[in-house]
Amino acid sequence: MALAEEDIAFIKAHLGEWLAEQSLGKPPLVYEIELRERMVRVEEELKHQRELMREGFARMDERFAQADERFAALRTDMDARFEAMRADMNKRFEQVDKRFEQVDKRFEQVERRFEQVDKRLEQIDKRFEQIDRRFEEMLKRHDQHFLWLVGFIASSAALVIAALRYL
Repeated sequence: MALAEEDIAFIKAHLGEWLAEQSLGKPPLVYEIELRERMVRVEEELKHQRELMREGFARMDERFAQADERFAALRTDMDARFEAMRADMNKRFEQVDKRFEQVDKRFEQVERRFEQVDKRLEQIDKRFEQIDRRFEEMLKRHDQHFLWLVGFIASSAALVIAALRYL
């Protein structure tokens, strides 16, 4: 259903009145004064809110400054703790280094002892070589004595046999 030109003209003519009745269009003079008072109150309230916001921001700045001070205090405390830990760790590392030096000294002593043991073993080897030579000489003597004994027994047996034949 389409609107006719007269309907549109009627609507345009009465639209202002209807909106004024609903307080949405051009307000009447009393309503306009009321609106201005409301605007003044809203502006005052906005001004008050602005002041509260500035005060809140100032407090936040103070809190941030306090937080910065706390962080700085924490940082200095942590730095002091880290320095104490570093000093303690340095002491411990120095103690470990001393222990390693002691272990190195002990290893050197053990090496010296092994060198002494090696020298003693070399001396023992020389003694065994001398004993081996003596045994070899004794064996040679025993071999010679055995040969002489065998020769003596053989010659004695031959003499006994020869003497028995002639007799």
